[in-house]
Amino acid sequence: MAAREEPRPPPPAPADHALHELLALCRTLFDTPDEGEILRLAMDHIAAVGPYSAEAGFLKVGGDLVPSPRNGQVHASAVGRRVRELAGQDGPVILPGRPWGRALGLRGLEGLHGYLVVTSLSRPSKAERSLLATLVRHTAAALSVAFAHRRRREDALELRRLKEERTALQRQLISVVAELGYQRGVHALMADVVASGGGEEAVTRALHGLTGLPALVEDRFGRLRSWTGISRPDPYPEPDPVRQDEMLHAVAREVGPVRIKDRLITLVRRRGEILGVLALVDVRCEADEHTVLALEYAAASLALELAHLRNVAEVELRLNRELVDDLLAGTGEASAYARSEAVGHDLHRSHYVVVVQWSNRTVDDSFAQTVGRAASAVGMHSLLTRRSDHVVLVADDRPHARALYEALARETGTRSGMIGVSAPSDSLDDIPHRYEEAQRALEVRRHSRERYGTTFFDELGLYRILGPGNDYRELETFVDEWLGQLIDYDSRHHATMVDTLSRYFDCGGNYDETAESLAIHRSTLRYRLQRIRDISGNDLADVEDRLNLQVATRVWKIILGGPG
Repeated sequence: MAAREEPRPPPPAPADHALHELLALCRTLFDTPDEGEILRLAMDHIAAVGPYSAEAGFLKVGGDLVPSPRNGQVHASAVGRRVRELAGQDGPVILPGRPWGRALGLRGLEGLHGYLVVTSLSRPSKAERSLLATLVRHTAAALSVAFAHRRRREDALELRRLKEERTALQRQLISVVAELGYQRGVHALMADVVASGGGEEAVTRALHGLTGLPALVEDRFGRLRSWTGISRPDPYPEPDPVRQDEMLHAVAREVGPVRIKDRLITLVRRRGEILGVLALVDVRCEADEHTVLALEYAAASLALELAHLRNVAEVELRLNRELVDDLLAGTGEASAYARSEAVGHDLHRSHYVVVVQWSNRTVDDSFAQTVGRAASAVGMHSLLTRRSDHVVLVADDRPHARALYEALARETGTRSGMIGVSAPSDSLDDIPHRYEEAQRALEVRRHSRERYGTTFFDELGLYRILGPGNDYRELETFVDEWLGQLIDYDSRHHATMVDTLSRYFDCGGNYDETAESLAIHRSTLRYRLQRIRDISGNDLADVEDRLNLQVATRVWKIILGGPG
């Protein structure tokens, strides 16, 4: 009798086989130190996880997406253009003959490492998409590991180079110590740096060269102004105003530099005023007495440089203020043109008057300089002055709708600001009137529902006729005609019928929003609106009555001052 054969095990399911291959590939990816090889392996094995083809791969190098050598030439430009359009996001890719295609970002903890562009002749199933997502995640993780290893190697090489440079520099300083002493040598070096006019970067370069440690300068608010050395944070952390003040007070109480975490910090001061912060990043606590001495001399040199820059800025600000004050008051063209050329500004172009007000900032020279820096940062060429509660810019181009506001929000650390912009002025004689327009735009912004932001006078529509210079008697007559009975009723009964009507229009006739803004019940609002109809004799459902009532409430609130 023939021996009975043992039953053979069934072949593995396709999904199990794909998962097995994916696990093997993942192990290989993490064992591969080269980023390009990791991307090539992922592209070569893409078909193992589903009905996919790897159309292209990209690695992020120096801020740009570099195509893989494995990429085909067909559709290369279209695929590259599409990947850059996605700006770091996943998205569809449409190619001829490929019904399904996706560009998948390879992201790690530090951001985007590259892209994998995958297509398929059929729409993948849910399981196939899951396997593909797993492959993408593991590829990105492997790239993160490879990038980290490479950076560690580069940092080690840079650290060794810096140590070698430091050793060489210290040998040079030994000879200086022998002749004049280390202190006099450092003092002479810093004096030369200041005399060279290189500014803050020259000081940090010299300090970094002397100590071998990364050197940096921050302004008194904690914003980075200069960094020399490795390991610069990118992006640099946004300062916390409360912690910054606490740090300044802690350092000011001590004599000499103070260690806070991995930094050796000293204040840059001139006549008691804090102009900035100078620091060394000393992770390994390598600083000795020579390092401290170099930091103190550098701070003294930097104080001279920053004080000089402050004086120059104050002179420029004073000249600008005097010119703008005269322009706002009305001045002779010949004199204004000559003075504007002296401060490097061309008044022959069309100009806009911009009024800036920030609720949490005192309008002093410091805030005026902050506004000037923000305007320069967004490309505005302008002259500047300040009033008691706002800063005035005379700019040679129409500001962007949000750029100046966003720049000031970053500078001040708060978004509680308002900006009014006039219509363009083609003549210096128009500037006083344009100033009124900018103030009007600011006033409308202040009383609008979205209180903070930028308002342009030439976009005000109806409110343009309600500005300064109009006949207030006619406005009062108009308001009395449409709201007189309600105003009298409010006065006699200590009621708020006009304010209720104004809020109702501000909320677009929405009952729920109006009731919420007035902190009353919906039924109370309905009763008030009916009383308004009865008292005024006007129908809120009539288009003409509604328009006139809405305009009258706006005039009453904004131009005539409301209940006051």
